[in-house]
Amino acid sequence: MSVIVVANPKGGVGKSTLATHIAGVLARAGHAVMLGDVDRQQSSRQWLALRPPQLPPIVGWEEVSHNDIVRPPKGTTHVVLDTPAGLHGKRLDAVLRIARKMLIPLQPSLFDIQATHAFLRQLREHPRAADLDIGLVGMRVREHTLANAQLHQYIATLNVPVVAWLRDTQNYVQLAARGLTLWDVAPSRVERDLEQWQPLKEWILK
Repeated sequence: MSVIVVANPKGGVGKSTLATHIAGVLARAGHAVMLGDVDRQQSSRQWLALRPPQLPPIVGWEEVSHNDIVRPPKGTTHVVLDTPAGLHGKRLDAVLRIARKMLIPLQPSLFDIQATHAFLRQLREHPRAADLDIGLVGMRVREHTLANAQLHQYIATLNVPVVAWLRDTQNYVQLAARGLTLWDVAPSRVERDLEQWQPLKEWILK
C-alpha cells in the first residue's frame, strides 16, 4: 500500500488543498484511495462530505474501536494523509513509520520558509529519512513578485527537489467548496492549473 503524507509544521500553507487534490489524482487514475485527516480541524474530512457520489470514490478512515483507532478500509491501495500544523514527536514518528512519500507545501513568506527549514532539518535527523521520498510544492505562487523570487532563492539552497509550483488562484477555493478537484471539472476551465500539476501528477503516480 502506497502512503503519501502532506506535512508542514506551519499552518495555512495549503496542506488540505494539496492532500485533497492528490487524492483526486489517484482516484481519477482508478486507484482505491483513502484520504486520512489527522488534523483536528478536519478540513479534508469536511471536503469528503461534500464530494458528489457520482465522482471517482475517495473514502475516509474506517473506525475499528471505541478508542478512535482507525485504519484504511479493506482493499485500499493508496493512502493520502493530511497532517496538522506542529507535527512532531510521537505523532511524526507514527506518520513516518508508514509513509513512502512526503510532500511539503510552502508559500512565499518568511515565516513559511523558516518553519520549513526547521522541519526539513528534523526530517533529515529521523531514522526513517533514508527510506522517504521527499518533495517540495510551492503554493499560492504569484509570478514576478519579490516574495516569489525570495522563495526560489531559498529553495535553491536545499537538497530537496521542487515537484511543482502552483499559482495563487480562486479555482482551488471554489472547487473545495463543492468537494471537487481539478480533474472533476471541464479541463478548459482549469487548463493552466492542470499544466502546473503535470509534474506533480507524474511524481505521485510513479
